[in-house]
Amino acid sequence: MAILMANLGRLIRMAISRKSLPKVSSLFSPSSSLTSLSTTGDGDGGTGMKAQPPLLNHSSNPIRRSGNYQPPSWDFQFIHSLYNPYAGDKYIKRCSELKKEMKKNLMVMVEGSIQELDAKLELIDNLPRLGVSYHFKDEIMEVLRSVQPQEIIHYTLRPRSLGSSDNMVFTSLKVLSIFFLISSFYKLNDFKDEQGNFNQSLCEDTKGLLQLYEASFLSTESETSTLLESANIFANGIVELVRHALELPLHCKMLRVERRWYIKIYEKIPNVDPLLLEFAKLDFNIVQATHQQDLRNLWRWWNKSLLAEKLPFSRDRIVETLLWIVTAMATVIDDIYDVYATLDELKLFTHAVERMEIKAMNQLPDYMKICYLALFNTTTEIAYEVLKQLGINAMPYLTKSIKILSSLSLYIYIFGFPYNGLITIAAPMILVHSLFLVTNPITKEVLDSLTNCSDIIRWSATIIRDVPKSIQCYMNEKGGSEEDARKHINFMIKETWKLINSTAQRDNSLFSKTFIGCAVNSARASHSIYQHGDGHGIQNSLIKNRIFQLFFEPITISIP
Repeated sequence: MAILMANLGRLIRMAISRKSLPKVSSLFSPSSSLTSLSTTGDGDGGTGMKAQPPLLNHSSNPIRRSGNYQPPSWDFQFIHSLYNPYAGDKYIKRCSELKKEMKKNLMVMVEGSIQELDAKLELIDNLPRLGVSYHFKDEIMEVLRSVQPQEIIHYTLRPRSLGSSDNMVFTSLKVLSIFFLISSFYKLNDFKDEQGNFNQSLCEDTKGLLQLYEASFLSTESETSTLLESANIFANGIVELVRHALELPLHCKMLRVERRWYIKIYEKIPNVDPLLLEFAKLDFNIVQATHQQDLRNLWRWWNKSLLAEKLPFSRDRIVETLLWIVTAMATVIDDIYDVYATLDELKLFTHAVERMEIKAMNQLPDYMKICYLALFNTTTEIAYEVLKQLGINAMPYLTKSIKILSSLSLYIYIFGFPYNGLITIAAPMILVHSLFLVTNPITKEVLDSLTNCSDIIRWSATIIRDVPKSIQCYMNEKGGSEEDARKHINFMIKETWKLINSTAQRDNSLFSKTFIGCAVNSARASHSIYQHGDGHGIQNSLIKNRIFQLFFEPITISIP
């Protein structure tokens, strides 16, 4: 990263002075020397852009590109008209009562026998999927400690048939629970036979389930079809679970999205725990009410900034910024570089960001001035709050991340986006800002790690990329088919998730669990946004419906 940034500094100065530009590969190569990119009369020793750029002539009617972005789906009036009764004392009190009952139930399970293992594993699986495990971290650990590995293996892999009293729904949940337990306690090797193969008992229920599913379609109009029709309803429910899992692994899903989906599934399960179901629904709605208040505050800031009014070419996506890590300022900057500005204007803007001082905006076009000033004010305000609360001057780290974003954006404008272009360029800036807002205390080692792009930031930023654009760039660079491009990008994503997991699970990590959670969840959110196209820019119906359910539509509850 240090080599890249040094070379980018040279690149920008050469672009400003209209000298010939180097090839793409020279900027990313470790063997690249700064002298190979040097120009005469830089006057700064290659350390940065210190020379004042010449004033550039601007055409009165420059040719502008357009992203053809649609207006926002939700406006200021809609957000401020929202009414959520679940923010009231009645529901908060009821939620607190249910939480106490659930804690008691969990502690009773600690003393449970092997015969109650089904109930333990089912509950341990349901708590995180329903989104309420954060309330019971200590109790969950006690339940897990009460279960021996050999008990789980023996109980789960024992022979069973479709006609047994074991409900296949619970069997499926137990398998999910086992792998949840493995991640914290056990090894996959415990589930292999003497020959090193996975125990065949793991597949028996799957085969039976498929047979049941196929047989359920043989029903006729006779009365004897009742059983088969019931089997069809049952099997289809399991198929929905399987299809949902195969579409995207649970570990890569956005937790709030998964939570809303799974609540609907859970309430259809036989012998559902009514207390847990009511608690999950209430907790979801109460958190949703908090998000709605966050949206009101965010929208007031957005309206006050006038960015949407003064920069109408940019995506107005304030609600979407609450869904995932891409912030309003990052979106505006991206659209300036990627959609609207001319090369001459971008050279000026990049130089101004490199200086990061108020007077640097004097040479900018009017529409860039308001963006630059909003960026400057937002950064200094964050640095001010960090200094007050933590006693740390965050300004050098925040501005460096912004300079990297600006420099890489200019590079991409000139050369285009390589399919394996290191990382999504806005993500490191946003994660660095997040680090200072969620970490207390911040150690010197953490600050030193920001000198280079740390692993957790690098791998998360690699996932947070525009997948459709990456596929297109791969096809252009490699000349392959769309199918080959998709396979390659999916392979890269899978391999990067391995790196994220290894980094996130380190016992000696410099970063807090809260920040690591932010980085991992940001990668998950990008899957939600780009899984079916560009959900941030185009706002397809799937994303709209997902946002509506998460932020605006409470789950119906009947309070006793």
